Parts: sequence; structure tokens; C-alpha cells
Amino acid sequence: MLAEIRIDNLGVISEAYARFHGGLTVLTGETGAGKTMVVTSLHLLSGVRADPSRVRVGANRAVVEGRFEIEPAPSHIEQQIAELLEATGAQRDEDGSIIAVRTVGSDGRSRAHLGGRSVPVGVLSEFTGPLLTVHGQNDQLRLLRPDEQRAALDRFGGKSVAGLLDRYRTRRRRWLEARAELQERTERSRELAQEADRLHFGLDEIDRVAPEPGEDTRIVDEVRRLSDLDSLREAATVAHNALAGDDSGDADAYSAALDLLGEARARLEGCDDPALRELGPRLGEAIAVVTDVTADISGYLSDLPSDPSALETLLNRQAELKNLTRKYAADIDGVLEWAREARERLSGLDVSAEAIDKLAAEVEAEAAATAEAATALSTARHKVAGKLAKAVSKELSGLAMGRAVLDVHIADRAATASDTAPLQVGDRLLHAGESGIDEVEFRLAPHSDAPARPLARSASGGELSRVMLALEVVLAGSERGATMVFDEVDAGVGGRAAVEIGRRLARLSRTHQVIVVTHLPQVAAFADTHLVVDKVDDRAGVISSGVRTLSEEERVTELARMLAGLDDTETGRAHAEELLAVAHAERTG
Repeated sequence: MLAEIRIDNLGVISEAYARFHGGLTVLTGETGAGKTMVVTSLHLLSGVRADPSRVRVGANRAVVEGRFEIEPAPSHIEQQIAELLEATGAQRDEDGSIIAVRTVGSDGRSRAHLGGRSVPVGVLSEFTGPLLTVHGQNDQLRLLRPDEQRAALDRFGGKSVAGLLDRYRTRRRRWLEARAELQERTERSRELAQEADRLHFGLDEIDRVAPEPGEDTRIVDEVRRLSDLDSLREAATVAHNALAGDDSGDADAYSAALDLLGEARARLEGCDDPALRELGPRLGEAIAVVTDVTADISGYLSDLPSDPSALETLLNRQAELKNLTRKYAADIDGVLEWAREARERLSGLDVSAEAIDKLAAEVEAEAAATAEAATALSTARHKVAGKLAKAVSKELSGLAMGRAVLDVHIADRAATASDTAPLQVGDRLLHAGESGIDEVEFRLAPHSDAPARPLARSASGGELSRVMLALEVVLAGSERGATMVFDEVDAGVGGRAAVEIGRRLARLSRTHQVIVVTHLPQVAAFADTHLVVDKVDDRAGVISSGVRTLSEEERVTELARMLAGLDDTETGRAHAEELLAVAHAERTG
């Protein structure tokens, strides 16, 4: 529910604040006072494109701030809002409400905020979408569009139609994807065959070399080691001989370190002086370390390749790996990844006649499933079309439209010569659109015996407004909680029809928060809350407007003014009081 709104520098409104409640709220005021600016502000909160010409003359920007109370609301809407808040980082206010702000600069720049966080305007639209529906003065023209009429029929059908529509869209997507793949394979068979040959050649070359992960890096280290083999062997041999002596038997060879350390240890341990004997164990530790190092050097020497061709073998292997990395990736790990992706690509590149035939059969099966889903959806629409027409016609009879009858006409949409994806449904070739194979058209007849004609050719502006209101009243029967805004839905209406519009708006407000901009006292009398937009013309000729809530006494005065300007006469006030009494009896009866 929309709890309150604040408007700054929008049109003739310099600064205004209004608090809304449940039920029916009406906004009235003299022509040019700025009633429509209130609706414009709600349009801005709904995320529509900003018009910088709406910024008040002399101001740098216009600001609209709305506070929304989410609970109670249908669980799926609460869940949707909660997920949106979490995704954007927006925060609820202390009382659990959420503040949405839209700013429009005189330079055309627009900004949006939700729950204290700056967000794209699209997020604002996503937030207010399930909470706020605005019917502006031109919105009834949307009712003339076939897609809007189809959407209204589906909305009336509820979950049963929605489920079939989702099923149809899923089937259609699969069919179009398979169809596109078949078309691609057929049209690009030669190109795809060449790609398959290239991938096979690359995989064969890689498989012949059979590289291992990281092998190129290991070979670089091993080649470097083998290149220094002679110097490494000489250094290790000299070190080993110095520690343990050599095995040449040369009598002139110098004494090994181990022998010298052993002799020193024996002499120290053989002395009578305790100070010298204590040094013996320390030499023992040195002998142990030298023994370990000697063994390690010996193992290193035994591991050194003795085959003189080992280096050449490694260099040949390195050349093979470099050939792969030159063609397929920067290193061997990349080559192996290329091979994996190539095998996956090949699995989907079967361009044989058998594969094409198999895919064609799959397309045919998906087309049949799509046709079946489209037929089920069309059948469901036909079932609810009569119910919708009957319900709306009943509402129209109460809106002073005599014996007017609404007919919801459904017809197949034939495929055209330029149709990119015609669907065979039975013996007919139809256009399979995003929302099905049906063309839905609302037709209006002045009475049951007269031919029904499309709304665009049969309904006047006032009648179209009443048709829209009747449709909203009917569609609202299975929904609760959303805020609905009507901007002069009663345009072109008067007399008894105006009373009936007020009565139906009051009925609609039992399940929805309804906000109505009206110029008819018969409608305003049914309001639970009455707001008036006042206009002030200062000495400089600048017009400013504000919004205020009327007391019961002030409502009488305002309704009398709306009755042809009779606010200062007893007759006008008496008539206004009578209107209020009748409306009150209707609401409480």
C-alpha cells in the first residue's frame, strides 16, 4: 500500500505532502491546480521515462518520494520484494516501510533511490510493479491494443491459463532452438565439416605426442640439468673424494676428511685431560654429518644419467611439445584444455546424414509438442473468454451503458509469407508468437442483438473509460492488495453513470487501495479519504499548488463547488450533503 507521498517542484506543485489510507481516496481540485501532477509523480515512481519539462519553472530538479507499506501482501509479492531488497542492499525503515525516491533534473538527468540506496530506474520499476498500477488519461488507449486485451484475458484466467502459457513458452523455446540448430547444420554443413576435420587433425596430432600435464616445464628443468652434466659430475666426485677418499688406490692421494676426523677423535678420547676428552663427542657428531653428506653425494652421482644420448632424447621431446604449444596454446596445460574443448565441440558437430535426420525428427517432435501446448492454451482461453465477457457486460449494465455487451473474440493468427517460424497446428499453418497462436479482440455491441465491433470503432472516450473500469473491477475479484490509481477514469461521463462509477470504485477499494483523480462529485462522494489540490496565484503571477486532506465539513464545501460552483449556496451544500449521505449508505449497506 502507498502510505504517503511527497512532491517537490513538479509542474505547478512547489511542495506538497499527502498521506494515503486504505479504501478509496479521491483527489479533486480546480482545473490547472495540479491534480494530474500527483498521478505524474506516481508514474515517476513506477519507473516511466522522465520528462524534464515537468520540472517546475525556475527549479533545478523535481523530487518525488513515496513510502510503501508492504505487509500484508500476497506471500509471493513479499518474497519478490525481499529478494529485490537483498540484491540491491536497500533497507526498510524503522516501521518496516520502504521509501522510493525519483529525482528529475531540469537537464533531463534522472536518478532513483530505494531504501536509501541509489539504484537504476529499472529496479524502481521492478519494485513498484507488483504494488502500484497507474491508469492515466491515455492509458485506456492501451486497452485498444490486441496484446493488452490478450493479457487481460490471461489475467482473468488466473493460474490455469498462466500454467499453460508457461508450458507453451517452454515448448516453443525448445522447438525454436532445435529448429535453429537444424537450420545451421543444414546451411553450414560444408563449413561445419571442415571444422570437424580441423578438430580431428589437431586431436590426432596431440594424441600422437601424448603430452602429460606440466611436462614442458619439467623438461626445461631436466634439459638445463643435463646440459651441465659434466661439470655437475666433476663437482660431486671431487666433493665425495674429499670426504671419503677415492678408489683409485693412488698412494699419494690426500687423506679423506672422514679419516682425518676419525684420527682426531681417537687422539682426543685417548688423552687423560678431561677438557680434551669432552671434545671427542662433538667430533663424533661432525663425523655423522659428513657421513650423511657423503652418502647423499654418492646417491646423486648414481642418479646422474650415464647414457650420452639422454640429453638428445629430451631435446627431441621438447621440440615435439613446442610444436603443439605453437599451434594450440601457450603451454602444455593449455594444449590439453584445447583438446578437451575440441572433443566437446566434436560431439555436437556430427554432420552426417544420419545426424541431420535425427535432428530433423527431433524438430518435428518439438513442433508437435509446441502445437499441442498451443492448442491447450487456446482451448483454455476460449473457456474463460465467455466468462470474462459476461462479467464485464454485467458491470457495464450498471455503468449506464444500457444493454451494451462485451464480446471477447479469439481467432487463430495465420502465418504470413514472411513468418520465420510457422507452426503446423492440425491442418493450419499458424504464427506461433511469444504468447500463443491466438489473436484476442474485445468487441462491443450496443445490445445483444446488434453486431459487436472492435472497441476502437465502437466505443467513445467515455465508454472506453467505463469498459476499462468494468474490466478492472472484474479482474480485481481474484486479487488483493495492489494500489490502483485512476486519472479521470470518469472523463466524458455524468449523471447516473457517474454514480455507478463511484459505486464500483468503492467496491474495488474493498480489496485494493484505490486512488482516483476525479472532477465528478458523484464519484468523490464515495471516498473514504478526500484530498484536494489547492491552487494559489501570488502577486507575481506564479501559480503554486498543494495537497491537503479535507474534513467532513470541508468535503461538503468541495462537493458543492464541484456541483457547478455552488459552494457558497445553501442549495449546493444541501445537494452535496445528500450525495454524501447516499454514498455513505451505499458503502455501509
